[in-house]
Amino acid sequence: MNTETKPEESTELGQAAGYSTVVFRSAFGGVLMGLANLVPGISGGTMLLAAGIYSKFIEAIANLTKFRFRFESLLVLGTVVAAAGLAILLGAGFLKDLVVNQRWLMYSLFIGLTLGGVPMVWRLARPANPAMIVTGVLAFGSMVALAVLQAMNFVGSSGSNTPMLFVAGLAGASAMILPGLSGGYILLLLGQYVPILSAIDAFKEAIKAKDFSAALDPALSVVLPVGIGVIVGVVLVGNLVQWLLKRYRKATLGLLLGLLIGSVVGLWPFQQGVKPEVGQMIKGSVVTAESIDDIDPEDWPTEFFRPGPGQIAASLALIALGFVVTTGVARFGGSDDEI
Repeated sequence: MNTETKPEESTELGQAAGYSTVVFRSAFGGVLMGLANLVPGISGGTMLLAAGIYSKFIEAIANLTKFRFRFESLLVLGTVVAAAGLAILLGAGFLKDLVVNQRWLMYSLFIGLTLGGVPMVWRLARPANPAMIVTGVLAFGSMVALAVLQAMNFVGSSGSNTPMLFVAGLAGASAMILPGLSGGYILLLLGQYVPILSAIDAFKEAIKAKDFSAALDPALSVVLPVGIGVIVGVVLVGNLVQWLLKRYRKATLGLLLGLLIGSVVGLWPFQQGVKPEVGQMIKGSVVTAESIDDIDPEDWPTEFFRPGPGQIAASLALIALGFVVTTGVARFGGSDDEI
């Protein structure tokens, strides 16, 4: 009885195993990316990088925008988008409640999940050279500055116009792709968070009421320029990152490593939401006596608190758990060409 495996069969088995690894990592990264979009201050790009699927995701975007419909690229994009959508759909209410009511527990877990991607990126980037060190330090410094602004509840003005909305869409798409950047907070800094969400809400309400003429105004004045900005941002940033990785690998890996490590600064776990006071600025709007009771707890400003020994121990345990989970996924079928 002949039990030898033909070369063609061996190749097919290896390819199938490779695709299963891609699907597994894409699904894991997509779920984390979806959950990250539900958590203030966490970047979806960071989660993809930690899961070891970031470069394939960037490559898939670049291929699609160049009309190269490769099976693996479509598989990665389809899996990431489906997993992220499912995570948002199923986890929105539950996860949001956890973040609002048990913020320090969830932030501890996300710190571990994020840091779990550091060994993988470092393994690919070492040994360090001057360019890598410089870009890493600059990226880390930018994330610290962003965390300070976030802690100060700094937001831009709420003035809005078509060019600014286009820039907001562009920045939001960049934040979705670049690790360490939270899209929601970037929109807050630009002062476009409230106008965009208000327009989307008005558009949805008009569609529900079947008032298509009323839906036309927010669709054309806000949704359209933001949508164009998002598309342009995804195309430009996705292709730019791929180009940088190919030509300036060390410096780009240093940048990604700095963003990855720096992103945990804003996730200091021992903070809690506090009810806002009249006169405070919440998401671009001034709190009034009439509106204060209508503000959701998830939008309350946060303040730091001194943890007890039990909280410190639990936080460290959750950080370790998240670290183990991500490093375990990163090692699953891992290779040195992930980025």
